[in-house]
Amino acid sequence: MRGVIGVRRETKSPWERRSAVTPDLARTLTEVPGLKVVVQPSARRVFHDKEYVRAGAVVSNDLSDANVIVGVKEVLPESLLPGATYLFFAHVIKGQRNNLPMLARFHELGCTLIDYEMVRDDQGRRLVFFGRFAGLAGAIDTLWALGQRLRWEGVHSPFESITPAHSYPSLDEARQALSAVGRSIQSNGLPAGISPFVIGIAGYGHVASGVRELLNELPITEVEPDELASLRPHDVAHSLVQVTFKEQHIVEPVDPRHRFELRDYYDHPERYRSVFARHLPRLTVLLNCNYWDQRYPRLITRTELREHFCGDLPARLKVIGDLACDIDGSIECTVKATDPSDPVYTYDPVSGTIAGGVEGPGPVILAVDILPAELPRDASNAFSYTLAPFLKALGEADFDRPFEELALPAEMRRAVIMHRGRFTPEFARLQAFLDGR
Repeated sequence: MRGVIGVRRETKSPWERRSAVTPDLARTLTEVPGLKVVVQPSARRVFHDKEYVRAGAVVSNDLSDANVIVGVKEVLPESLLPGATYLFFAHVIKGQRNNLPMLARFHELGCTLIDYEMVRDDQGRRLVFFGRFAGLAGAIDTLWALGQRLRWEGVHSPFESITPAHSYPSLDEARQALSAVGRSIQSNGLPAGISPFVIGIAGYGHVASGVRELLNELPITEVEPDELASLRPHDVAHSLVQVTFKEQHIVEPVDPRHRFELRDYYDHPERYRSVFARHLPRLTVLLNCNYWDQRYPRLITRTELREHFCGDLPARLKVIGDLACDIDGSIECTVKATDPSDPVYTYDPVSGTIAGGVEGPGPVILAVDILPAELPRDASNAFSYTLAPFLKALGEADFDRPFEELALPAEMRRAVIMHRGRFTPEFARLQAFLDGR
């Protein structure tokens, strides 16, 4: 029914407590003449059902009258309603195998799928995202894992006081905990033998911005990659060294006669090879924030990691926070995703095996694939703010009309993956994945 916005309960993970529509946003929408918000009840959601009732929304299990059904994570295929329009993070644009059954069900039921990941402006910049909170939570969790790893190695450090992101009631309280760690480092210095303490950040997008924002609570000395070799331990004994790796630091042209060009790298990644392994000997922690697909060189291969840990000098690398969490992807030793209940494993570069926790040879791998869910209230508030400008148009749109006639903002039209069971022209290539699944 046009004018009805449905908000579904999240069912993919017991850790998922976020909501795309907060009670504050629900109140704003219900104040618009002709709009109604229906919210499925949830005992898990960070916002209580009563908060939505007080905001003027209707709490009901039945979303069959909704013109658009809004959520965060993927919907189970058996839960889809025939002919309904859904808006969530679909994770299908790479042809992800795990979500092909869901995509096939969209086709069978004649549903419309709109993917947050593709809501972009005219320059291709994403407009609706949780990326900053993936960086914030990922940085907290990585520093927690670091403290646990150092303690196992017999090194006591201020990082031992950090707990996982989900243990903090709010982002502000997490910041306060990090600030206390920072004051300790400034006053007492780093433990003997681990300076220079280098945190590498691969990437500079939304996720990386969250990482940098959190690390600002600590004493930081920022350097360029080519300055790492000249660092002297006593110069940075009371601070952490932060270095950001951009594309030109990560790859080089295969043909030595050519020079690096960013546009050429994006268009022809096969012309480039990774050189990131040259930086590994100087890193204590690596936070990977880069988008990756199979066209691009990996940041770190298993072979490179084995060579690093089997070299003549002891390996400095303690933890890899793979915030992108692409399995067998940019960080090839990310062999499985984790959740906040068991967030890390240790990768043995020699045997290629993993063991839960922080003990054993090789680096600790953090690979939580729902990092923003660890800060559910703060993340939901920020996300709903970016989504708010589009919801009125979605609630009023007539999705029975042909795709070409849909009255949607241009940014939202770009994000329509499938309309009434058929791929839109921009995403027709995904049909091949369905045909071959």
